[in-house]
Amino acid sequence: MAEIKEFVVNDRRKFTAEGDIRPDAPPSEPKAPRPETLQPAAPPPDQYESSAKLTGPQAVPDKPVGATGPESISEADPNPEAPPPPTAEQSEQAQRAYAATIDRLDTAIRASNPGMEPMPDMSFERLVQSVYMQSILQLGGGTEPGQAPQVDLLGARQSIDMLSLIAEKTTGNLSASESSLIQSALFEARMGFLEVTQMLARQAATKQPGQPPTTPNGPSIVR
Repeated sequence: MAEIKEFVVNDRRKFTAEGDIRPDAPPSEPKAPRPETLQPAAPPPDQYESSAKLTGPQAVPDKPVGATGPESISEADPNPEAPPPPTAEQSEQAQRAYAATIDRLDTAIRASNPGMEPMPDMSFERLVQSVYMQSILQLGGGTEPGQAPQVDLLGARQSIDMLSLIAEKTTGNLSASESSLIQSALFEARMGFLEVTQMLARQAATKQPGQPPTTPNGPSIVR
């Protein structure tokens, strides 16, 4: 038969049945304060003052808001990721190499085509005429008779805007004949653009659903 050990029951209740505090009740432990009643620890007196007096690479410059200077936005590079321009020596070397290559190319062309005249040098007149003719071709000029013109409105607009940019950037640096040329080219190209767009608008207004256009040989938009 197993041996039964004696055990003692300690009454740890704080109050009696009548609600009175028991004289032998253990003392109550103080309750921890609630989190919302905790006060944040005050920073050391010199914390902010010392951080404002940092020196060295990590120091914040004492500059008022809106102050201008070398680091201001207005004087910043609008395209900081652009590569630096070439040096004068690099530009000169590239020009010499380009000229030597052109000379060898012209020599080879004359050797294979003895009667061919040399290509004329580039000039302001040739530049304007080239861009102007490109805009006319994009507006459908030069189309073979009996064929519908193919119009590239976006390309023509870009070419006309290019002529406008050339005129703007060369203001005050042109002779009387050069200024007259660029203004005439711009006028003719813009008028041609307006004529084509108005013709396309009339063609779209008179076209019925499911029917061919009223002008079979009228211009059609490429893009």
